[in-house]
Amino acid sequence: MQQKGVNPSKLSRVVATDCGSTTTKALMFEKINNQWRFTYRGEAPTTVEAPVEDVTVGALNAFQELEELSKKKFLKEPVNEKEPFLPLKDSSTGIDIYLSTSSAGGGLQMLVTGIVKEISAASAQRAALGAGAIVLDVISVDDGREDFEKIKEVRHLKPDIVLMAGGTEGGDKAHNIETAEILLAAAPRPRFGKTLNLPVIYAGNKEAYEEVKKILSPIAKVVAVKNVRASLDEEDIKEAREAIHEFFLSHVMSHSPGYDKLLQWTAVPIMPTPAAVGKIIESYAKASNQQILCVDIGGATTDVFSVIKNREAEWRFNRTVSANYGMSYSIANVLLEAGANKVKRWLPFSISEEEINNMIYNKMIRPTSIPFTIEELALEQALCREALRLSLKHHIELTKERKRRGVQGIAGIFSQQDESALEVIEIELVIGSGGVLSHAPHRLQAALMMIEGFELQGFTQIVVDSVFMLPHLGVFSTVNEEAAHQILINDCLINVAYSVVPVWRKLWPKGTPLAELFVNDKKIALLRVGDILLNKEFCGKEVVLTAKPLKKDVRFSTQEGKTYSKKVVIGEYGLIIDCRGRPLQFAVDNLENIKERQHCFTQLGFKFGDA
Repeated sequence: MQQKGVNPSKLSRVVATDCGSTTTKALMFEKINNQWRFTYRGEAPTTVEAPVEDVTVGALNAFQELEELSKKKFLKEPVNEKEPFLPLKDSSTGIDIYLSTSSAGGGLQMLVTGIVKEISAASAQRAALGAGAIVLDVISVDDGREDFEKIKEVRHLKPDIVLMAGGTEGGDKAHNIETAEILLAAAPRPRFGKTLNLPVIYAGNKEAYEEVKKILSPIAKVVAVKNVRASLDEEDIKEAREAIHEFFLSHVMSHSPGYDKLLQWTAVPIMPTPAAVGKIIESYAKASNQQILCVDIGGATTDVFSVIKNREAEWRFNRTVSANYGMSYSIANVLLEAGANKVKRWLPFSISEEEINNMIYNKMIRPTSIPFTIEELALEQALCREALRLSLKHHIELTKERKRRGVQGIAGIFSQQDESALEVIEIELVIGSGGVLSHAPHRLQAALMMIEGFELQGFTQIVVDSVFMLPHLGVFSTVNEEAAHQILINDCLINVAYSVVPVWRKLWPKGTPLAELFVNDKKIALLRVGDILLNKEFCGKEVVLTAKPLKKDVRFSTQEGKTYSKKVVIGEYGLIIDCRGRPLQFAVDNLENIKERQHCFTQLGFKFGDA
């Protein structure tokens, strides 16, 4: 990414904003005693919508609050709209550079198309999601809709960008041409820049490009990039992702209210908020050589990011958006999708479906409210577990890799099995973000929500994003990656707990010894079926953690019956040992589940009311 000549070694004070749908958050990063730290935060309402319709007004308001809190002067007086910032002069005046991310106005919204739903369309969807987009619809030849239905639905969409994929090199052309004709008939208009043609990125069979371009010329500006599926067994979405970001800047940001000015202020291009979050997660995973799972659970949607190694030990970054799983606007969808019985199983008390519905609908009509009673808090956290479970299931489905094995006919290609590169037992670090996790009254509640919602396995470090600065750090990492990682570790992520979860195949009775657990060669626990324990002896310490299975089918990694050892930093709130098995089992009689929940919370040190 271009950095306009920024020299990272010369930086000592940076301001970054995330222009969200409702709030613009401004953070100050400073180099103190040769270490980069997050120092101050200012907020103001975002002003991209009417009546103001100028994003810079909200940004300037956030800057002014930042000035007041930091006692540092970095805005010119009067404010110069072309160059509003004072250059760095001393410890109380000026900044080096300004950076920004944005999801205001609904963020980046895209329509993607492909030929086969599970192949080219899936690749196009991964490219769009990885670039930080909200995918409005996925059109494919085999999606079960008639052409007239597709035209009707696409006509009412207002995508910022369309990504077209489909056809291996030298392969099918006809279906791409048909898709282009559907788009022409639907003639969707972009949200911004009403007089402009719709931006279309073509990432399919090159041989069809000229015809597709000709068909769409009355309504769209079409550019070609590398085929995301040049062959059936190879996916390459990097060039498509880069093109999406370029179009985001040139066609979306530049025509959004006030962004033409904001673009002039920033030292590097503005990034979509989810793309910036993905950037810092991906860069930190590679720098620390850890496989990471990150969740950002919001009011309307849940974003899941993963950075993992595939079968060939290559790093793979994936992002998915579960558009109907959230904790306020979409909370009823979580209940509907999961079912009341699955929500009840997480509660330490009895409750009727009517009471659940009342609490849920109150949250929907008052989305900014917080739980007022213990029961409301417990229900919110129960729904969070289900939202995490459903979102991870969705993420795994969308990130499956499709591989050919040897020479196959077309029937063999379509009958092959998809395989997920994401193995929960291989995840080394889980990051939780979003109010329900970051602001849980007890940090261990957040850890337990992630352990149970994701059904973590093996050895996993569990952290939460304390102040939601991942987008700011993502865009900062494009300028100074090492500095962004320092702030991530020192100021952003709170190391809550470390979890140890054995996995086994056989139906061992409750109380059966499974393994021994050692810290620095000292035995600290005998792990037995059904146990859930909290060890606070080594809080915050770096130790060597070793698990020795006592049964051949017990594992803490991908290998059964093998001793597993790792140098880890135990979380601030301790070591959680969970021997309840995977998948978690629940009783048919919910009274038994209530007793189990009460026991679980007691073991982790919660009072009944804290749960």
